[in-house]
Amino acid sequence: MEGKRENILVSACLLGVNCRYDGGNGLQEGLMGLMEKYSLIPVCPEQLGGLETPREPAEQISSDTGEYSKGRVVTCSGKDVTDSFFKGAEETLKLAVLYGCKKAILKERSPSCGYGTVYDGTFSGTKIPGSGVTARLLADNGILVCGESNIEKF
Repeated sequence: MEGKRENILVSACLLGVNCRYDGGNGLQEGLMGLMEKYSLIPVCPEQLGGLETPREPAEQISSDTGEYSKGRVVTCSGKDVTDSFFKGAEETLKLAVLYGCKKAILKERSPSCGYGTVYDGTFSGTKIPGSGVTARLLADNGILVCGESNIEKF
């Protein structure tokens, strides 16, 4: 009998689920090969937080104290969607714990899933060091987080 396979949390858009802000996906064919070795658990923190698809693009902006990690998330029209992003992050962490996920492969540069690099909140395409709301919460809870361009780690 085969042993239990390790569960890895994965941004659902990377697996071809049409849940991105624009209604599309970011299918990464390279992830499909991981299914031979791991059980991939798809999640979309933004949908779990109650946001619809499609939805306006959103980016994190720094807080009044200049602390990026405690900043708000706003859409390109200025609507504050911070609460939805934090709720989605918390729900994603619940699923990670439920499934015993110790690793996560998340969509790079996303305001929820980005890890290491995100957009700066000006909607200009400028990237800065930082992580999305969900990526930070997962990492703070001991889950190894990486973006789709680093799947060779697995």
